[in-house]
Amino acid sequence: MGSENSRGARPRFLTSLRDYLDELARIGELVRVEREVDWNLEIGAIIRRCYETGAPAALFQRIKGIERGFRVLGAPAGVSRRRDRYFARIALSLGLDAGASGRDIVEALVEARQRPGIKPRRIPTGPCKENVLTGEAANLMRLPVPLIHDGDGGRYINTWGTVVARTPDGTWTNWGIARVMLLDGRRMTGIVHPLQHLGQIHGMWKALGKPMPFAMFQGGPPFAPFVSSMPIPAHVSEVDYMGAYFGKPVEVVRCETVDLEVPATAEIVIEGHLSDTETAMEGPMGEYAGYLWPGGGSPKPVYHVTAITHRNDPILPVVAAGEPIEEDHTAQGIPSAAELLAEIRAAGIPATMAWVPLESAQHWLAVTVPADCRRNLGYDAERLCREIGTLVFEKSKYGAVIPKILVLNDDIDPTNTAELVWAFATRCHPVHGEIAFDKEATSPLVAFLESSEKQGGRTTKVVYNCLPPDEWGDRMPVRCSFAHNYSRELQERVLANWTADGFPDH
Repeated sequence: MGSENSRGARPRFLTSLRDYLDELARIGELVRVEREVDWNLEIGAIIRRCYETGAPAALFQRIKGIERGFRVLGAPAGVSRRRDRYFARIALSLGLDAGASGRDIVEALVEARQRPGIKPRRIPTGPCKENVLTGEAANLMRLPVPLIHDGDGGRYINTWGTVVARTPDGTWTNWGIARVMLLDGRRMTGIVHPLQHLGQIHGMWKALGKPMPFAMFQGGPPFAPFVSSMPIPAHVSEVDYMGAYFGKPVEVVRCETVDLEVPATAEIVIEGHLSDTETAMEGPMGEYAGYLWPGGGSPKPVYHVTAITHRNDPILPVVAAGEPIEEDHTAQGIPSAAELLAEIRAAGIPATMAWVPLESAQHWLAVTVPADCRRNLGYDAERLCREIGTLVFEKSKYGAVIPKILVLNDDIDPTNTAELVWAFATRCHPVHGEIAFDKEATSPLVAFLESSEKQGGRTTKVVYNCLPPDEWGDRMPVRCSFAHNYSRELQERVLANWTADGFPDH
């Protein structure tokens, strides 16, 4: 089912998490859990069960040991068991129709990348200022922060919120998602990696011998985690792109204790400074690749909190990272595919689709091209694959995350994982079809890395050439499937009589 928005309408801007929850409730994609649940593993277990069954998002109304009114939202952008609205939570977050396809979602994001950014509009105040806590009153322990996995090094306060950081010269404001672990009522710690923009900006402040001002907002507009996960190039502000996407500025308010802005509708805002010198042990944590490694954590920079503001009855969104499919795969994988598609097209390769298969835990990227692409470019299959590999692995911000690329003709729908697996199995030659890229930059969270690769930040990556052999020319085999082997007239006749013949309608 396609999206109405894919036919030209501008996406609808849901400006708050609560508007989004109303939409989820309307289509049956939200469950309100009224009984008291325990922050100690029970919330995490329920969220994991939601992912693994395609159940609706879970809004936990009462948390053990936490004052009434503080709530938790689990599985905010998981996939649905309903095949006709499989991507509903993703689509609604992006202002599209609940029935939008993966292709609709990617193309909407790509289209907005061609438009000039729209800067946010600062307003005097907003719902996020309903409660303002500074000094000793700014106590993180009041928040319903869960212990998500059995074996995590601590309670993770940030799994779906956005960390806002600005360069010392004020020219670039970055929104990004990074895991952050609770230490105590006034301190947090988490990954600040030099390959991420947060780490780069922190490095600028550290070079000056100063802590970095930060703001972390939870539960802003539902689009915010998607743009915060999108590998937009350095010095391009995510909030400006968000304005371009919706065609209107994002309304923001100034923080209480740092010179930064956050969405006015945010549920919870945490402000303070990220130390340039102090570290604390962080981790381990169950992560997006689907594993939790045993052993201790490692030292990470410390966030010192100076203020907390929140809405009345605030909601803390939580992602229970792990085996697919969860938000690391939907909210990072899908926008990242869109950014890569825009970059590949900008380089002159007429790719028809890029997709990070949700089941691959961000370890595969599929790129499709027209059957005549090589002939029109004057490339053979290997050169085309090398060009794509170089663009992704060596020139794109997301290249450090993705280790494997599949290049295919566009008769394959890469958003259909069953179809993609069949094509990979039957079209990639086990010797000639593998093009290695050695010593490429890598995220340490890629699952298969050896310890030396994690420490050195380099690994071997590969492009799988799933294109037809060059010697075939234009002589292609016919796919033996309902959609490809029978005339349109016969397909329509079969479908028209399907239920009357006694078959189920889906």
